[in-house]
Amino acid sequence: MFESLAEIAEQMVLDYGYMGLFLISFTESFIQPIIPDIFLASNTIFGLNLTISVLVAITGSVLGGYVGYMLGEKLGEDAFLKLFGEKNYKRGEALFKKYGVWGVVIAGFTPVPYKVVAWLAGIFEMPIKPFLIATFVGKLPRYIIVAYFGMEFGKIFGL
Repeated sequence: MFESLAEIAEQMVLDYGYMGLFLISFTESFIQPIIPDIFLASNTIFGLNLTISVLVAITGSVLGGYVGYMLGEKLGEDAFLKLFGEKNYKRGEALFKKYGVWGVVIAGFTPVPYKVVAWLAGIFEMPIKPFLIATFVGKLPRYIIVAYFGMEFGKIFGL
């Protein structure tokens, strides 16, 4: 299943460029598992500009995070448990209890499943403005680093 999703995501970026990258970044923030990092790291292969790619990805991620937050707020704990399971609920709850809004920054910057954190922020009624700012603060440096190193490695290997 994941292989076919990855192929679909790759084809979206090939066919639709920045719009494909936006859609991947947007949907990854609340439901689907393919992260935009792969496409940011290989933006030159796809013929995309590094700066524009980062701006598109961060915009998609923040807007998608908002959707995840709203889904968590409106659909609640039962829907979350059906989609992500009790294990993810307990891990996310521990992250929020220990770090609060900084948990969102951590999830945005690291491989922690961000969509889980977005949903839980809505469930736990974190104020929306700090949530969105924390999403931006966590994801922006990650996307810049991934895109930059992808570009540099592409130069080394002639891509």
